[in-house]
Amino acid sequence: MPTDLTPPDPAPVLELLSAYRKSKVLFASLELGVYEALHQAAHSTETLARQLEVDANALDRLLHANVMLKLLDKTPAGFTNTAAANVYLTQSSPQRILGYASYTDAVLWSMWAHFTDAVREGTHRWKQTYGLDGPLFSHFFRSPEQAREFLMGMHGYGVISSPVLVNSVDLSRFRTFVDLGGATGHLTLAACRRWANLRGIIFDLPIAVELANTIIAESGLADRASATVGDFFTDPLPPSDLYALGRILHDWTEEKILVLLGKIFAALPSGGAVLIAEKLLEDSKTGPEWAVLQSLNMLVCTEGQERTLAEYAALLERVGFTNVTGTRTTAPTDVVMAWKA
Repeated sequence: MPTDLTPPDPAPVLELLSAYRKSKVLFASLELGVYEALHQAAHSTETLARQLEVDANALDRLLHANVMLKLLDKTPAGFTNTAAANVYLTQSSPQRILGYASYTDAVLWSMWAHFTDAVREGTHRWKQTYGLDGPLFSHFFRSPEQAREFLMGMHGYGVISSPVLVNSVDLSRFRTFVDLGGATGHLTLAACRRWANLRGIIFDLPIAVELANTIIAESGLADRASATVGDFFTDPLPPSDLYALGRILHDWTEEKILVLLGKIFAALPSGGAVLIAEKLLEDSKTGPEWAVLQSLNMLVCTEGQERTLAEYAALLERVGFTNVTGTRTTAPTDVVMAWKA
């Protein structure tokens, strides 16, 4: 019998039991309009409760929870947004991730309720949750405005990562940067801004290209960046010596990835390359935390998963790529590059 009767630290278990409550503080604050109301000026609980038409005592608890989570500051003048809340959680910010936050609450939250079934069956939960036959985000967008705001959420996420990515690799030898599924163009614009030798092309579906054109026009890079409508699975790819796939491959099965990589390989000239932006799992697959949890999210809402560098290298080499390298970054995304000899 063990002689040490001291129980283990319960903190890891207790933290997980309450982790979802922190997410709901964020989601409820967004839905009620807390961050928007506090964007320009501080407000007392009572003033904000009248403005938002909510119970003052309940709101006061919500506001203090936001302070604990470092989304609000409490000052003598009242509550106000932190810098992070202003940049990422208000409508006027070009770096906002509101669309993705709303999507996480309104869509993914319900799908994750069926996570155990996803593990049992090894498939996404679109059919079980919403009656949809596939993980097609467009099915859930009931208006162009919803789709646009989701894309802006992805844009805000990309703005965090893309400048770090294009500074972590040498792209000086390339002339054309074609971003397949490039959405708003954050990766393309970051690449063109960092590497003066590049001309960038965003290749995506019509709703994304429409928004990308607006962002390109405001970027100061319209002379070197453009957007073209196309489906990378079915349409011919624009000619390029460098193709980029930013958070694309983790959505798909190995079979579909091989089809896409094979298509890219065939389109590249000798000496061309592909740049893959994904968060790499460690070889142990126990870290980094973001990649481990995102791989589970891919199980819930897509056909894909996160992968190690070795797993990406195996896929790339199967279609003919060589010299596969990986660069880990401080951003939520890493870089894999591979070459056509």
